[in-house]
Amino acid sequence: MARQSRYSSRSNFRSLSFKGILRRAALYLLFTFLASSIGLCLFLRWVPAPTSAFMVYRHVEDLIDDGSFKTIRYSWVSAKKISPYAASAVIAAEDQRFFQHSGFDLHAIQSSIDMYIDGGRLRGASTISQQVAKNLFLTPSKSFVRKGLEVWFTVLIELLWSKDRILTVYLNIAEFGDHLFGIEAASQYYFGVHANQISRPQAALLAATLPNPILLRAAQPSSYVLKRQHWILRQMQNQ
Repeated sequence: MARQSRYSSRSNFRSLSFKGILRRAALYLLFTFLASSIGLCLFLRWVPAPTSAFMVYRHVEDLIDDGSFKTIRYSWVSAKKISPYAASAVIAAEDQRFFQHSGFDLHAIQSSIDMYIDGGRLRGASTISQQVAKNLFLTPSKSFVRKGLEVWFTVLIELLWSKDRILTVYLNIAEFGDHLFGIEAASQYYFGVHANQISRPQAALLAATLPNPILLRAAQPSSYVLKRQHWILRQMQNQ
């Protein structure tokens, strides 16, 4: 009996010790993640993003598909070198309450839910801030964990960045075509001008492709893209 008691005590001690190690390791990993994500967001508040998680994801896709490496067209430009029409167009197309909300458009979310309850298709209600969070830091995979991380990074950039900074980063990392990222690369590729030279119709055309720039092509706009461009132009007049 004494031997069994000693063995049981040792087993309980080892179990408690192992749980303690796991708990400390989990807390350490959580602290490391929180500190590194906050530090990274502070860093990118002033420094141009050299790449994004979505660009890296494109490279991984290429390697998995055919083992090739395809160059990504990407060139960061400051806010001063971006036409105000570009900012106006993406706000009109993607997030008209951008300057009113704090990262999450509760009105759009509620509207989307109501439409779904009434039998309609569940449409996305992602804000520009959310799109920056997922494009810059995360992959496009869908899971509750990734959605939770998107919420975390959205809160961070809303707290640590100005709205103008969020918009600048968005315009620089948004995908505008196959392996084509950012307003500067898109302006040069489609129109042969720099980002600060694009016109209202050109900015609206680029914004019209943002839901899916691989299918909705600015180079050969479909009737749907042209209709969406005209709608965006009308919305820009109301800003």
